[in-house]
Amino acid sequence: MPTPMRLFLSTAIVAVGAIPAAAQNAAVTFGTNWVAQAEHGGFYQSVADGTYAACGLDVTIVPGGPQVNNRALLLAGQMDFHMGGSTLDTIAAVQEGVPVVAVMASFQKDPQVIITHPGKAASFADLTKLDKILISDGGVLTFWAWMQKAYGFKPEQREVYTFSAAPLIANETWGMQGYLTSEPYFVEKEAGFKPDVFLIADAGYTAYSTTVEVMAETIANRPEVVKCFVEGSIKGWANFLYNDNAAAIELIKKDNPEMTDEAIAYSIEAMKTNGIVDSGDTLTMGIGAMTDAKVQDFYAKMVDAGVVPAGLDLSAAYTTQFVNQGVGNDLRPAE
Repeated sequence: MPTPMRLFLSTAIVAVGAIPAAAQNAAVTFGTNWVAQAEHGGFYQSVADGTYAACGLDVTIVPGGPQVNNRALLLAGQMDFHMGGSTLDTIAAVQEGVPVVAVMASFQKDPQVIITHPGKAASFADLTKLDKILISDGGVLTFWAWMQKAYGFKPEQREVYTFSAAPLIANETWGMQGYLTSEPYFVEKEAGFKPDVFLIADAGYTAYSTTVEVMAETIANRPEVVKCFVEGSIKGWANFLYNDNAAAIELIKKDNPEMTDEAIAYSIEAMKTNGIVDSGDTLTMGIGAMTDAKVQDFYAKMVDAGVVPAGLDLSAAYTTQFVNQGVGNDLRPAE
């Protein structure tokens, strides 16, 4: 499960060319934003199969968690790369003036969902008829505000979500926020019924998610390292989804012994079926793609919903110079 929105910004971006020798044998750290899970699989894949090593990086993955603040380590210069949350991080970063750049979007769709009892809603718009929807405090300030503006959800429908599914299970006319790759699985395990799942991204919430972020100074001084890490991660995601991922799964379970093969398999299938990683622009541009048009589209929606102010210049908070080049497209299975 991802942590709430993070506050970041970037400064200048430099052009990227071929990987020079300076990238070779560079030891770098990558901090995730939660405990090890399938949603981090592409990064573990490139450690496990040597993809990072092949372009000169010795990558150590540092898992996040409820008591871990890898973001602070990145800002303090003690970590090289960090797993951000969503496009909202980019927007909030501009407000905060923090020199961090988003260089890749692992997820083309935010995996946030609304979960209900079976047959209680026929469409996303139909969710407005539910008595209550469990929404976290963080959700109120982000996707819930958009849901109210775009679909007419009422403030009084919101019930505080404390990350327990018990209220949903006990109330058939309630809904609950969740992560596509996690909560539906555990609700089914606990409640004994298969819930209906509505992906907010498919309803028009166009944020990127699970970004890769780096200090602007790193891009300026070590662009070859950034290029290697981004392209290695892209290849890792393609191989994790479509090829032999057994070694990566073992590394995930090593870092998180509570993670089961069944839960990992569920998450991978959910990501593939719903196009979380590989859909839309990535089909031609490659996994990790970002476009100015999509960032600006989401920003406009958040301004309209009253989440963020108008007039922010987001151009320095992310760069497309390391993505959109079709890297990893040859790793997909032939159709």
